[in-house]
Amino acid sequence: MLFPDYRPRRMRQNKVFRRLVRETSLSVNDLILPLFACEGKGVKNPIDAMPGNAQLSIDNLVKVAKQAFDLGIPGVILFGIPSKKDPLGTQAYSKDGIVQRAVKTLKNKIPELLVITDVCLCGYTDHGHCGFVDGHRVDNDATLDLLAKTALSHAKAGADMVAPSDMMDGRVAEIRGTLDENDFSQVPIMSYAAKYCSAFYGPFREAAESAPKFGDRRTYQMDPANAREAIREAAMDVEEGADIIMVKPALPYLDIICRIRDEIDLPMAAYHVSGEFSMIKAAEKMGWVDGQKVMMESLIAIKRAGADIILTYFAMEAAALING
Repeated sequence: MLFPDYRPRRMRQNKVFRRLVRETSLSVNDLILPLFACEGKGVKNPIDAMPGNAQLSIDNLVKVAKQAFDLGIPGVILFGIPSKKDPLGTQAYSKDGIVQRAVKTLKNKIPELLVITDVCLCGYTDHGHCGFVDGHRVDNDATLDLLAKTALSHAKAGADMVAPSDMMDGRVAEIRGTLDENDFSQVPIMSYAAKYCSAFYGPFREAAESAPKFGDRRTYQMDPANAREAIREAAMDVEEGADIIMVKPALPYLDIICRIRDEIDLPMAAYHVSGEFSMIKAAEKMGWVDGQKVMMESLIAIKRAGADIILTYFAMEAAALING
């Protein structure tokens, strides 16, 4: 079809036509809100690098989760800030840990809210790495049992879904087996299947107090230069029992979302991470961009690339706009 017989602008000339032929839509049903749980009561510690976000004591966490639920957002994902840390991250799998108590309270106060838990050790270890450390080496296989114990403790607390983010090889199979052996076969796993070693995580590490004390995470998180490897990672997690696979970060890795979408037909999530959020907020503050429009364009781009679910700190702002 060539001009003048075909005129694409015919279907752009007013908003009704544009709505009629729009290929991608964003719904509140697509959004998950990340929340940071901390100890105490009445606590709301603003996160400087992430305007509008805060470390929240459980009472305040419930209030924010209820606001999100009332906007139609189906679920939240929880990250914990423990009162103490140690080499083995024992607070990650303690039955009285901050996340475990937050899960119980949320499910009691808002039963229909989907409560997902991040399964990792970095926020609970005194060295800040995502697993058991032998010297300066993260021991993959020694970490698997700790991750499975963490996931099981979350399931026992009432978590609807667990989401391992550590990037240890074999952790999905270990978690799936442990959950199944303990009568939690109904609890799905959302695997951070392709989690890249990204500079976009900076603000999150302030929020979760999870920066490594030595080295970096390049030996277990993915090299940003690799794409084909992401397909292998995702396929391995599917074989091990993942129910949802995730790409993280989102916008710098839209090509990865698209590639995996073409290869795998499981539901796909993408994490619109802290750095992506903070850059938009900073540019908006400077008056350089229209923050709301950039937010919505970014979320649509993630959805257009193939994500079914978007974890984003913009969830409540976006939901308010979508709801009108």
